[in-house]
Amino acid sequence: MVAQTEFSLRAKQRGFHLITQEILRNLPELPKTGLLHLFIKHSSAALSINENADPDVRTDMESIFNHLIKERESYYEHVLEGDDDMPAHAKSVIIGPSITIPITNGHLNLGTWQGIYLCEFRNYGGERKIVATVIG
Repeated sequence: MVAQTEFSLRAKQRGFHLITQEILRNLPELPKTGLLHLFIKHSSAALSINENADPDVRTDMESIFNHLIKERESYYEHVLEGDDDMPAHAKSVIIGPSITIPITNGHLNLGTWQGIYLCEFRNYGGERKIVATVIG
């Protein structure tokens, strides 16, 4: 069985957002065993798996990425879409556009403290389109 669906995540402000429940609401029925592959159709946001318990992790991740990749660097050539645009592209390359999660007993087999993150790198990124492919 292979099922694929495309849906939009509601717009979120810049930052790292726990979206596990929003993803689950948009998925077809999961098989007993298999894989879920998620792909974000944008070049200025990313998907990741990280801690889902302490919200300080999300704040710290935002701080780390803003420290690593700064806005308004003199060497940026791609500057027409705002100060946050080129850094957003660079940040999304580091994390990546997709994740794959095992499905076990009809549920995502995430660790106890793991959740799915939308890494939104634009100040106003808007809705983000996700392609979810279930293989099982």
